[in-house]
Amino acid sequence: MVELRYFAAARAALGRSGESLVVDDGATVGDVVGRLSAASPDAAPVLSRCSVLLDGRRVDGGETVPDGATLDLLPPFAGG
Repeated sequence: MVELRYFAAARAALGRSGESLVVDDGATVGDVVGRLSAASPDAAPVLSRCSVLLDGRRVDGGETVPDGATLDLLPPFAGG
């Protein structure tokens, strides 16, 4: 099981700030984001632009997600 935390536009698009998700052994960050996008198609455009932190470290879509990990989905921020 992994903990997912959503921030800013990702939180708004998904309608929640986070959740726990059971993932298969060997699942990648891309697999998890793809699964979220498939379950919430309206959120897919936002999710596709998110940076992902795996246990506080920025990763790409090919990184394997270990059991017990935390994934943070952070959309691009604007402002100044």
